[in-house]
Amino acid sequence: MGRKWVYATIVSAGLLVVLLFLMPVEKGRIPDSSTNYERVQNWPDLPNDLILGNPTGIGIDTNQNIVVFHRAGREWEWFRSFPKTFIQEKTILIIDKESGKLIRSWGENRFIMPHGLTVDQENNIWVTDVGLHQIFKFRYDGTLLLSLGEVNVPGNDSLHFDKPTDVAVAKDGSFYVSDGYGNNRVVKFSAAGKYLFEWGKKGRGESEFNLPHGITLDRTGRVYVADRENNRVQVFDSTGKFIRQMADKSFGAFCAVDFDASKTRLFGVDFHSFLTLKHDGSDIFIFDSTGTMQTRFGRSSTDQTNISWYHDLAVDKEDNIYAGDISGNTIQKFRRVTAK
Repeated sequence: MGRKWVYATIVSAGLLVVLLFLMPVEKGRIPDSSTNYERVQNWPDLPNDLILGNPTGIGIDTNQNIVVFHRAGREWEWFRSFPKTFIQEKTILIIDKESGKLIRSWGENRFIMPHGLTVDQENNIWVTDVGLHQIFKFRYDGTLLLSLGEVNVPGNDSLHFDKPTDVAVAKDGSFYVSDGYGNNRVVKFSAAGKYLFEWGKKGRGESEFNLPHGITLDRTGRVYVADRENNRVQVFDSTGKFIRQMADKSFGAFCAVDFDASKTRLFGVDFHSFLTLKHDGSDIFIFDSTGTMQTRFGRSSTDQTNISWYHDLAVDKEDNIYAGDISGNTIQKFRRVTAK
């Protein structure tokens, strides 16, 4: 009897997995067909000897160059501890937005597992390393200005992080860290790096998170958090008070959010998968200032030719979108086109 029960359970589980793989993904309505984007082909134009790893972080500098944080040949193996050795290759790439050619690069022998990247208004480059459990602030040339967190030591206090995911910098230089994988919180620091306050815990309610994965600010200082595993974006004021959320049953796991140059439209990326076994692709979203979705494209598009997994994105002054695809290890550029 016991063997029959075990056998039936295995068969049922197998059938369930097959059915889930065959189930169509809810793609969602595309609200505004007049806002269209097309992918720019053969971009970027990187050197042949540069092996692009997972492009996990993307930002734009004050000259509108694209700044990329990538893992080179390293992969995050979920069921193993992080490596102890630094990545030997240069992990920060600065790319010309038009030609796609590499302008400069640095970041070798500094990082264990690259994750988020932000460029502030003074052209400083901020990154997070989930392997080191640290965040870093660099000058544009790679000179280290600030580091927070204890090397290789996770924690949940004012001096430690547990696999921090992203940074957002305010006009006055203060900054917010989405301390995502381990702590499910947002932490605010002064411009000098002094701990100020934090909010959040694991959960599905208001001001709760299930992996705060990306973070950005609008022009008024409100904080937008990509609450990844809760399939939503939460919005807070500068003190951490909950304002609203953007959520829909057709959304996948929200990885990243970023504003356009005017700080009035919010762009975001998600991905949809079943237990990481069946990946159904990512969408790029555009929301207006009220949080209403204007358009989306990617897996929702009928002409999708590849299944991407967008981990981060950035938007330039011309509303071109740059998305880091960690499935194909590509940086994709999308140009806005006028509907005819």
